[in-house]
Amino acid sequence: MSGTHGESPGSPVKAAELRALGLETMCSVVNSSLSADADLRDGDLGEELVEIGLVSVWAELWARDGLARRDRSLVTLGILIALGAEDELGSHVRIALNNGLTRDEIAEVLYHATGYAGFPRAMAARKAARSALGPASDAAPGAAPAEPKQ
Repeated sequence: MSGTHGESPGSPVKAAELRALGLETMCSVVNSSLSADADLRDGDLGEELVEIGLVSVWAELWARDGLARRDRSLVTLGILIALGAEDELGSHVRIALNNGLTRDEIAEVLYHATGYAGFPRAMAARKAARSALGPASDAAPGAAPAEPKQ
């Protein structure tokens, strides 16, 4: 594993250090704050999933040096659209804005996805993105227009 942690590939990294890096990265990307000892488990089925994500996604992927966060957001949006993962897409649309993408660029990702993931996936993604972003009238100038009323 190579990344920003200053570790050479194959060197042992303590789980607590990876968790801390994952939590720091996630909070930075989603523009929130949690204490380092925050318990993200809820006592229900699959309660460890978020903790696993902190290490495997936020520490080991998002904290790497190879791509800027803006670029990671572009890649992530494309993957989520192709998978039809609209629930997760809503969160990542907001993350993409935090990482410097504009509403117009997010719209271009949707348009581009039609050629690779298909029109139905792009339409479902558009609905999720619009839900996550709210009306265009609430956005900065140059934002994509809101969906027409029917």
